[in-house]
Amino acid sequence: MADYKVDLQDMNFLLDDVFAVAKDWETMPKLSEVVDADTAKAILDEAAKLTENLIAPNLRAADEEGIHFSDGEVTTPKGYKEQFAELAAGGWVGVTASEEFGGMGLPKVLSAQYEEMMCAADVAFSLYSGLTAGAIIALDSHASPELKERYLPNMVAGKWTGSMCLTEPHAGTDLGIIRTKAEPEQDGSYQLTGTKIFITGGEHDLTENIVHLVLAKLPDAPAGTRGISLFVVPKFLVNEDGSLGERNAVVAGSVEHKMGIHGSATCVMNFDGAKGWLVGEPNRGLAAMFTMMNYERLGVGIQGLGAAARSYCTALDYALERRQGRGAKATRDTAAEADPLLVHGDIRRMLLTMKSFIEGGRAFSTFVGKQLDRSKYAASEEGRTKAQALVDLLTPVAKAFLTDTGFEATVLGQQVLGGHGYVREWGQEQLVRDCRIAQIYEGTNGIQALDLLGRKVAGSKGELLKPLLTEISTFLAGDAGEWSNEYGELAILVQEVERITGEVLTQVMQGDENIINSVAVEYLHLIGYVTYGWLWLKMARAAESSDYAESFVQAKQKTAKFYFARILPRVYGLMPSIEAGAKELFAFEQDEF
Repeated sequence: MADYKVDLQDMNFLLDDVFAVAKDWETMPKLSEVVDADTAKAILDEAAKLTENLIAPNLRAADEEGIHFSDGEVTTPKGYKEQFAELAAGGWVGVTASEEFGGMGLPKVLSAQYEEMMCAADVAFSLYSGLTAGAIIALDSHASPELKERYLPNMVAGKWTGSMCLTEPHAGTDLGIIRTKAEPEQDGSYQLTGTKIFITGGEHDLTENIVHLVLAKLPDAPAGTRGISLFVVPKFLVNEDGSLGERNAVVAGSVEHKMGIHGSATCVMNFDGAKGWLVGEPNRGLAAMFTMMNYERLGVGIQGLGAAARSYCTALDYALERRQGRGAKATRDTAAEADPLLVHGDIRRMLLTMKSFIEGGRAFSTFVGKQLDRSKYAASEEGRTKAQALVDLLTPVAKAFLTDTGFEATVLGQQVLGGHGYVREWGQEQLVRDCRIAQIYEGTNGIQALDLLGRKVAGSKGELLKPLLTEISTFLAGDAGEWSNEYGELAILVQEVERITGEVLTQVMQGDENIINSVAVEYLHLIGYVTYGWLWLKMARAAESSDYAESFVQAKQKTAKFYFARILPRVYGLMPSIEAGAKELFAFEQDEF
């Protein structure tokens, strides 16, 4: 396995030249107090050292060992406990958490870069701190001051971790039919009874306590999702003085044996009258959970991006070193018996597809992170509202498109190595396995597509799509320079997106109940490819006026050209598929499948 090297140059280019985030921070008092351009660079430098030197080298060994489960207890792979302790000691668990509770208070646009590093180093290990960060967000946003004081300082410090307990054996995405019950007690607490499955980090040995956020229903709860409440249920009860008390009635019944992320404990959690406390208002638990979901779904998207970035490091090294066959006469190394793989056109196709997805995805995750910061910290209500609209629209795209393209990239990275990509030695097969889950959990990518087209676009009658298309069109209205062909093509595609969206909405209004479910995935990919086209033009133009070396500028511009020539044309297959609608899918009777 090749050494993982963080692409700090590209991250700094995005933050400084493409999105000018430091100027944004200057307009947001809460952020300007904690971070500036120099601080951001120093933080990323330290994060790179941490992930390259501490976490990444243990990736393969941790995967091969996996977790150990016995009598309700989980032991994590060798090295994880020490890694997590160092992570906590450096304050990395609470990078975005409020300073009030000991966090760094950093913006999401900056932590997104750190998350990519963590996921590239070891997706499985990153989940323990990543889920904790999400739980911190939910508690900080919705819990009472008493609950915040009781739990957040130790979670932010990495002394305790958090989990998110949603899914039940009979209820996957359909949370409205969960059966976990919460019975009120006289002291203001609740007794929770039920079973949750697929709980990441539900049990482990990394910290002394685990704080579970649990969705459950009160006795008088309305039916469906309107009757879901959120509760905090610690593994060990917390005494008034902050010390740990007796073990709560929550235990891991088993762990899942999975295709990938073997170092992550995915647990069945049994709540047998476990003591918990209500977070936020009764029957408003799903809304509270979705506060963290915007952040978590971007985080899952970044898992796909990180795995792809790690795969590219190995694939490129291999293509430069491995000699197989002969290239064209102009590239032939006559002093050797064979040429490096990089001379072959198909190898270049795979590597450049990976590169265009990774750098385009990094730009996309940075853009969404910037909008998350603006939605929270912008000085004006108008600014916060505009940013929130973009977050609402792009969250499902970030989760699904980043993981779909991330998985494609890791498969290509494996393919570059041929047979060596299929065996464990080089690590490429593990990245494929680890990346695959990101398309499934936190809401499958099909569900994300339904959220985008059904809830966001159709639900707003197309209004929620307008801020993104306006952002792209405003950029395209500027000077195209030497990119007039690409500007022109993208402008036409923006119009096509508007037209196709209108056609879908018309079919919805005409009563076609199947149209959204039938074309949502193709529609999400259409939005993803067009958005990446815009971001590649932004990067190409920003590179022109940057102070980076000519080789960096040329690589950016040539990759942008590659994207428009070889990747963006995929939309011309997606659009007819969307226009075909639901007819062919629902022409089949059940016994014809």
